[in-house]
Amino acid sequence: MKKEQVVSCQFSVWYPLFKKHTIKSLILPLPPNVIDYLLDDGTLVWSDDETTTVVTAPEFPEFNSKVQEAINALDGRVFPKLNWSAPRDANWIALNSSLQCQSLSDIFLLFKSSDFITRDLTQPFLQCNDDSPDPVINYELVLRKWSELIPGGEFRCFVKENKLIGVSQRDHIQHYQYISKQEASITSSILQFFTDNIQHQFPDEDYSLLFTWEELMSENKLAASHTEDGTTLQDGPAFRYTTSEVTVQPSLCLSHRIPRDFLDLSTGEDAYKLIDFLKLQKGQQEEENSEDETEPDVSVP
Repeated sequence: MKKEQVVSCQFSVWYPLFKKHTIKSLILPLPPNVIDYLLDDGTLVWSDDETTTVVTAPEFPEFNSKVQEAINALDGRVFPKLNWSAPRDANWIALNSSLQCQSLSDIFLLFKSSDFITRDLTQPFLQCNDDSPDPVINYELVLRKWSELIPGGEFRCFVKENKLIGVSQRDHIQHYQYISKQEASITSSILQFFTDNIQHQFPDEDYSLLFTWEELMSENKLAASHTEDGTTLQDGPAFRYTTSEVTVQPSLCLSHRIPRDFLDLSTGEDAYKLIDFLKLQKGQQEEENSEDETEPDVSVP
């Protein structure tokens, strides 16, 4: 992969080309001080006087105003991301494990907890194999109107030399019976949509993209063997999906989560586990105190 290809895959590059075929979104430039805050592992501003110490987080009133205005324009709920990545590895820290955001504070919580976001900001060209200078990146906050997408209806598609060569079930950690029953119609509908709306429109010849089956059906993109101008569609792409529960593999995003026990203890969701933990701590403390009392007091002259 080349650096110019990474640049071409930025949201602000492809969104204007396919705006009418995807979820409504707004793009805001990311100020340098906000980038610094996202990359700071422990940004705290201390305000001291003679009696108290107050800990506050930095504020960005102007940027916050712009973000809230954009969120309101998108019906009050958004899915946030940067130029390339969304904080999918940080949904464990959010309320109800959802990436739905209603304020800048919600977005910051996800972004500062996400390795994917940090990678976008620090190593966007990590997987590139060319030695050309790193292009200058203008970082952007992407706010997408919140949509309840069914994971089993999302398919990742692979394009090589402007031809659709493969379609894969995106949510590989689940088995969906309907996919095997509708494999032919799913493949042909995606191919039809790709031929009519995507092919030869993207800046590169080789890329991947995501299709939503529900959206294809709602737009009446029915399967067909010919395009609108009468030409024949290309041969069907290879289709891969999880065929049974036996083949299900864990999600890679799970490796970014903190242990379930820690969550239970910190939130008090498991009262018995919390009681056991406190008993253990008390027992350890009593044992340490007992050792201190029996330890001989030796003085050196």
